[in-house]
Amino acid sequence: MAELQPRRKISWLWWILLAVLVIALIISFGIKTDNKEIDWSEFTTHAEAGEVSDIYAVGGTIYGRYTESAVDEKGNKLTTLSTEDRERDVQARYDFTCTYVSSEYLMNYIDKVNETLSSTTGMTKINADFKVQSASWLEQIWPFVYIILMLLMFWFIFSALNRMNGKNMDFAKNKARVDTDIKVRFSDVAGCDEEKREVQELVEFLKNPKKFTDLGARIPKGVLLVGKPGTGKTLLAKAIAGEAGVPFFSITGSDFVEMFVGVGAARVRDLFETAKKQQPCIIFIDEIDAVGRHRGTGIGNTNDEREQTLNQLLVQMDGFESSDGIIVLAATNRPDVLDPALLRAGRFDRQIVVNPPDVRGREKILRLYAKNKPFADNINFAEIAKMIPGDTGADIENIINEAAILAARDNRAIITQSDIMEGISKVEMGPQKRSAVMTPEQQKLTAYHESGHAIVSKSVTEFAQTVQEISIIQRGMAGGYTAHTPKEDTNMFTREQLLDHICIAMGGRAAEYIKYGKYSTGPSNDIKVATDMARAMVTEYGMSDKLGPVCYSNEQEMFLGRDFQSQRNYSEHTAQLIDDEIRDVLEQQFQRAIAILKEKNAILENMMAVLVKKETIYSQDVDALMSGESVDQVIENIEKRQAELDKQDQQAREEKAKRDKEREKQEQEKMKNLREQAMMAYELGVDTDVVSDLPKTQNQQTDDTSKQQANTESTGQSMTKNNPVETTTDEQKTNTTKKTDDKPKDN
Repeated sequence: MAELQPRRKISWLWWILLAVLVIALIISFGIKTDNKEIDWSEFTTHAEAGEVSDIYAVGGTIYGRYTESAVDEKGNKLTTLSTEDRERDVQARYDFTCTYVSSEYLMNYIDKVNETLSSTTGMTKINADFKVQSASWLEQIWPFVYIILMLLMFWFIFSALNRMNGKNMDFAKNKARVDTDIKVRFSDVAGCDEEKREVQELVEFLKNPKKFTDLGARIPKGVLLVGKPGTGKTLLAKAIAGEAGVPFFSITGSDFVEMFVGVGAARVRDLFETAKKQQPCIIFIDEIDAVGRHRGTGIGNTNDEREQTLNQLLVQMDGFESSDGIIVLAATNRPDVLDPALLRAGRFDRQIVVNPPDVRGREKILRLYAKNKPFADNINFAEIAKMIPGDTGADIENIINEAAILAARDNRAIITQSDIMEGISKVEMGPQKRSAVMTPEQQKLTAYHESGHAIVSKSVTEFAQTVQEISIIQRGMAGGYTAHTPKEDTNMFTREQLLDHICIAMGGRAAEYIKYGKYSTGPSNDIKVATDMARAMVTEYGMSDKLGPVCYSNEQEMFLGRDFQSQRNYSEHTAQLIDDEIRDVLEQQFQRAIAILKEKNAILENMMAVLVKKETIYSQDVDALMSGESVDQVIENIEKRQAELDKQDQQAREEKAKRDKEREKQEQEKMKNLREQAMMAYELGVDTDVVSDLPKTQNQQTDDTSKQQANTESTGQSMTKNNPVETTTDEQKTNTTKKTDDKPKDN
């Protein structure tokens, strides 16, 4: 899951810049707008015409009144003031406003106009009042603010450009994560002993390369780890770096590829240049198939960016010597799609297949992940390992984690066998759907179906399996399920074993047919599994007498750009024979399952009754029913087993409570000691750290002083009897005690 990018915060400098801009706008455009405002030319026209009676000039603004005789072009009076308004100050009641630039210029202009008006008959002079006002502090500092503002703007612009250029330069840098202190060791990797032995020499080479170079040996330049997802390829790579104590560069194949051509190749070059500076080291490329696929594939037969990245990777892996101390590890689960040039000698010299663990490996992994977790006494990890064939280390870790979560959800102090069983079922099929409503008839039908699987599984001879759990509770897409595992791990099956497997799959359908005489949709998945197995027997394994040992299947997983379609390599007549053979195999095993269940009809009825009552039963209950025990006996055993588990859980709770109480008591004792140390430090006038061990020492000193005083008193009494002159006086005792008390202070 990709990490969420933190929201980018606006720098406080940007807020300052915004505030300065607002102030500048207020200063520049903050002058009041008035509908009575006129421009300078209009003012001079009215003034020279003798139509202005009074003006009041202040702060660059003229407040003026027209004469009562002044009219506009249409003959309307210009003034709107009454007689009472004219008696008030001009600034409070005015007809117009006008801006001016210089007070000195305005005064000179008004004087000239008044001289002209006074020489003209009938004209009255302008009554002018000037108020000289100094510029405000904002007006004084505005030029400097403007300069600083412009400098800041240029600085921010150039800084942004530099950051953009820096990002463009970082775009071609590799995205590898470097870890110089890997904590993983080979002891943390279980279930792959052979694989660990294969990579052990890599660790030795990184630790002591001279051991190999003296013999003329060349360590593999690259090691390709191949295996199913979850088998521990990445964990094994980390363990190699951890054992060798070298830097670990980890990157995925998709981190190289970008939409821009040439970026991936630049990142490959940068990765190897960075690794050379920290050699010896390990470069780990996870999911290398994202960048190392066959060249010339895909729609259009080209992908320039991916192919250039792969070309650069090929050059880099073939361009440095093994003595450089750089080992390339890569992991993939699709080795078939990798480019052949990548797998040739000199690049990935060695391929290590990391298979899913066998039963012993699964047991080791279970014990590894079970460390520091409280399990019930009856947990048998060897048996659990047999129940999960084919599971990888990641699957097992998930099962243990789910079991612990289930125990915590039920407020239990220990993890029980039922928790592990539920964890296995939850990981493989999904959670239970106890809220799903099932009628009693549906419950019986499901119980018969699952009982049919279990009884047939316990009855066949060649492929007898251990039935671990049967449940009629819906889980995932299944209405019920029967969990059975083979008694031993094997990758090879005989024809008889495969037929038994098909017979087990048909057991549920056969049980429904025996009890109801009709079919339901329940066995649909069973039929699919049985059909696929029968088809493989006929077309792939050569187990058909009519068709013989011929492979009629050429189906492979489609690889885009190479296998767009598959063609049959046999005729229509052969296809008909294949279909007939598959049908015969399925029908024969269905009839065989019916015969087994009719023979063991009583067991089928008893198992159905127990399932309807308890919903889930386990291997010991199935064995008891198969041995002929009654329904009541089996239910009684289930209840006893549950009571025993409850008892163990109660004991675990009590032990946990006892441990918590002891821990709390220890914490209280610790706090008490700390308080005593603090008091001692306060009395002695020193820091607490100086007297961290002082309470014990002081007690010892007090005990020693008491013993000395007692000895002195007894000695004094004896000396008094023999020689009264040599007795110790009370004053000497007091001085001795005082010196003893002063000793810690001197220290």
